[in-house]
Amino acid sequence: MSRLYFLTPDLDTTVNIAHELNDLKLKKHEVHVTGRDWKLLEKQGVHNATLRETTDVVNAAMRGLKYGVPLGLVLGIIAYVVLDRAIDGVSFILLILGMAVFGGLFGIWSSTMIGVSVHDVKVDKFEDDIENGAFLMMVDVPADREDEIYTAIHRHHPDVVIDKVTRDELRHHWGAGR
Repeated sequence: MSRLYFLTPDLDTTVNIAHELNDLKLKKHEVHVTGRDWKLLEKQGVHNATLRETTDVVNAAMRGLKYGVPLGLVLGIIAYVVLDRAIDGVSFILLILGMAVFGGLFGIWSSTMIGVSVHDVKVDKFEDDIENGAFLMMVDVPADREDEIYTAIHRHHPDVVIDKVTRDELRHHWGAGR
């Protein structure tokens, strides 16, 4: 599954593209739209994007789990060594596994709180356009239909900017490069 991003100039173009995508057999839940006038989209029957589509919340949760579990393991080992006499009835394995679970859950929770405030990489790129009245459509398409959908939309709407997240943008957004 790939995600294509369509930057549309106005509401009418956005609604037309949403209908064309529906005609191309894409389901309503595969098309997400964000814009300043989201209530107008709702009235036109276009699916508004949620926090999941417009922020870094999912990637942040994965990063929180990735760093929280090992940190919990280390803290569990430290707690066992430091509190050796105070926790006679608790086994070593039980303590570090419990701390690993706690670390993972705490990592997910804290990272998600931060991820909600960070825009998705493309939403961030087109933020000025969105503030000036444009709409950003996020369309999830099967990888084998990407060219077909790109061509169909570009044929009828040559003024629409169609983009896709590049590997470099993902690496930068995940904190792994520039």
